Amino acid sequence: MWDPVPLLCKEETTYGSEEILSRVDHTLLAQDATWEQVKVICDQGLACQTASVCIPPRYVKRAADYVGNRLKICTVIGFPNGYSTPEVKVFETEDAIRNGADEIDMVMDIGLAKSGDWEGVLEEIKAVKASCKGRILKVIVEACQLTQEEKIAACRIVSMSGADFIKTSTGFAQGGATVEDVKLFREHISPDMRIKAAGGIRTFEQAQAMLDAGADRIGASSLVALYQKNS
Repeated sequence: MWDPVPLLCKEETTYGSEEILSRVDHTLLAQDATWEQVKVICDQGLACQTASVCIPPRYVKRAADYVGNRLKICTVIGFPNGYSTPEVKVFETEDAIRNGADEIDMVMDIGLAKSGDWEGVLEEIKAVKASCKGRILKVIVEACQLTQEEKIAACRIVSMSGADFIKTSTGFAQGGATVEDVKLFREHISPDMRIKAAGGIRTFEQAQAMLDAGADRIGASSLVALYQKNS
């Protein structure tokens, strides 16, 4: 087991808007999202060179065909509640990969976590990771619904699972990313685990604060439009 990482070893770096955007999953996950809106998101992602676009599974194939290899396609699994069976999450993942997804953001089973069944949580994440076939897997733990002890346990379990990122939030619950949670995650995840902060990040100042706290990736829906407006 790894030792907690002292927070004081994290050096703060001031990023320009373009550098921040290169770490952003440009996101559209609204229930009423249309292909025309997703196409705009893809165009914006290409223009601003975002890390990826994060879109509903329904549009993955069409988006992948549209952007080719010019932009990473991210989609969501078990979203937003996380209580699909492991078999359904695996099927969703395999379907998304077949359709051209490069990155998978899955929602952890919050109910299992709250019940203390961390072995069940671990096995589910491992199953989804195996079905990713080498693609990046981010595990959404919905931090606003967890106690401090449960957040720390989630860090340990996600680190053990083989996933690539732990992600703070779906953006669909009562709370989103906080600097405090990102710092807590950084302290308790394994050294090779990365953090995606998502939920309620609407300004470059907020994104900078998350990166300073230890985030590696940002999930946001409005930063690109803000950048284009001010450019």
